[in-house]
Amino acid sequence: MKNANKTCAPAQAGAPGRQVDLSGTRSLPAQGLTRVRTDWTREEIAALFELPFTELVFRAAEVHRALHRAGEVQLCTLLSIKTGGCPEDCGYCAQSVSADSGVEATKLMDVREVLQSAARAKDAGSQRFCMGAAWRNPKDRDMPAIVEIVRGVREMGLETCMTLGMLTPEQAGQLAEAGLDYYNHNIDSSPEYYERVITTRSFQDRLDTLENVREAGIAVCSGGIVGMGETRADRVGFIHTLATLPRHPESVPVNALVPVKGTVLGDMLEGTPLGPNGEKRIDDIEFVRTVAAARIAMPLSMVRLSAGRESMSEATQALCFLAGANSIFTGDKLLTAPNAGDGADGALFAKLGLVPLAGEEPMRGCARTEAAE
Repeated sequence: MKNANKTCAPAQAGAPGRQVDLSGTRSLPAQGLTRVRTDWTREEIAALFELPFTELVFRAAEVHRALHRAGEVQLCTLLSIKTGGCPEDCGYCAQSVSADSGVEATKLMDVREVLQSAARAKDAGSQRFCMGAAWRNPKDRDMPAIVEIVRGVREMGLETCMTLGMLTPEQAGQLAEAGLDYYNHNIDSSPEYYERVITTRSFQDRLDTLENVREAGIAVCSGGIVGMGETRADRVGFIHTLATLPRHPESVPVNALVPVKGTVLGDMLEGTPLGPNGEKRIDDIEFVRTVAAARIAMPLSMVRLSAGRESMSEATQALCFLAGANSIFTGDKLLTAPNAGDGADGALFAKLGLVPLAGEEPMRGCARTEAAE
């Protein structure tokens, strides 16, 4: 994987030569906007979390406004193209065969149905169409249909994103040849907490797929879930892992756990602030802190406010946007979990004075600049 410690800042964002403290700590010197750090320490990220809340949000907003259009939010749509029956035992997932959630397994959707859904998403204003399949990894026999779907969605003028589980280098190459823009593969949590949530694949398996995707030339979408009973130290470790990759993910989804009855975590945490072993569910302020820390540590990435948003107040969502979140999923459903819905999102955008993202993401523009050089 190529080291991309240096990367450009978009010409349209911020004043030329403006200096922003990307470290987020007063003890470290300001970094120029032409350098993005991949050498963060856990201590530095922990120091971000420990800042007074208003100071942390202010610093995150400074970084965000220097590199992104503050009033624009990217709209994405997520569709489950193959639901349920996944052999993984992810403790949060209703689609796992280990869960007693009532989600029935389906076959891969017909290509025409997927394209019809993509067309509706485009009409609703989405810029990116994301598609998920509940697989541990796609079989080679599935790849021709997946490739056809990617090509068809791209022909509509939409960005494409897939999440299909683990990928081999060969499969990543096929998706790249088809023109896939993004591949989503979340690391979920810190390396230390990961094994308490999932046992059927390792944390390193996650990182290997991210490397295969990056080597194939596909942009990376990788984030995780907070509120699974993890500690703040685990949230620090989660951000540290992503912020020290050779190149930051272009998209970083930050999900709040949606407890689903019948899943391990859903049964443990539903309806109570504490789990049986004292695990604490995340509160809104801590969630905003996580978004702000991600924005400072990965300044050019799109930070996506993802699952769990339907239960957040408008004030919490507004704080997330202020702290640097600039991407959301629209629609009424996220795979199997509920979502806020287009109507609620439109009303919220109107109230906050936000508009859909009109241009491209900063890291995509920077990648073209680097390739030209």
